[in-house]
Amino acid sequence: MKGKIVVVDCGSSKVPDIEKCLLELNADVQTISWKDIDASIEDSRGVVISGNPSLLTEDGYDHYLPKFEFLQNCDFPVLGICFGHQIMGMVHGAKVSKGKEVRGVENIHIEDSSVLFNDIKGDVLMGQDHAEEIDLPENFKLIASSQTCRVEAMQHKFKPLFGVQFHPEVSGVQGLMLLKNFVKTCY
Repeated sequence: MKGKIVVVDCGSSKVPDIEKCLLELNADVQTISWKDIDASIEDSRGVVISGNPSLLTEDGYDHYLPKFEFLQNCDFPVLGICFGHQIMGMVHGAKVSKGKEVRGVENIHIEDSSVLFNDIKGDVLMGQDHAEEIDLPENFKLIASSQTCRVEAMQHKFKPLFGVQFHPEVSGVQGLMLLKNFVKTCY
């Protein structure tokens, strides 16, 4: 994992889309299962945590959280997507709840400045595929919202930790731009 951007596969069918986007951005990528996370993840340049088809409010999450405790103290860039965003928040004290089921494209309103949205102006259309959401954890700032989900995107105030409820990997040019901005934080 040394020097690579690690994609943590949490069971999403969109992992190949994440890999394709990162490779298109000339990132050196390695994919591992969430079950295989260990201390060597700290040698990576950055981490992208994928989505997952299960519902945390129904299926539970106690078996996931220990594997993601590294998020409490890491100083390397991490982007959580959908489930990854929710897990990142929960590790930092957020609560997960059922929200409106959203499938397809939705308008995302940028609330605050963030490196993730560099060169992305105004509201953006992003792909959605979720039925849960989190509240904003302590020490994170809200950077984007939508009509159906208050915390569409968040950023830690002191560490390079970013979470997005939407799926940039299937959101065309603007999604690729967001991923490019994340990759820039890794190099």
